[in-house]
Amino acid sequence: MTKNILFFIVILVVSCQKKETKEQSCSTEKKFEMYQMSEMAALMEQMYAHNDRVKQQIINGESIGKFPDYFNKIHSAKFTSESDNDDFFKEKAKNYITAQQLIYTDTINRKENFNKGVDACIDCHNGKCGGPIPRIKKLYIK
Repeated sequence: MTKNILFFIVILVVSCQKKETKEQSCSTEKKFEMYQMSEMAALMEQMYAHNDRVKQQIINGESIGKFPDYFNKIHSAKFTSESDNDDFFKEKAKNYITAQQLIYTDTINRKENFNKGVDACIDCHNGKCGGPIPRIKKLYIK
């Protein structure tokens, strides 16, 4: 009986030590940090989703509504790195807004104007951040 109690105490001590070691190792690990999208990246995602819907509306011959005013935030949204908001970007953003507005005002050439808007995206991303270009190209109306 004494041997059983002694054995039990040894098991208890060993398991507590292992538990303590495991807890200590967990507390020294780096904490998980969630990626926070910049205001500009979030705006571009929103514009992409909008244009994806507009693409389908144009293909289906449906009304597309009016130009979304929030697109103009492209001139003021915060970047991850503010150095990216340079003259190159400002010029490309102006061209993009002009191309986008044509989609809503020139109903006869809507498909061509939509594709020019996609061209404007790609033109900017060719000079700044090429990563999303393959995704942007999927917006083209063939």
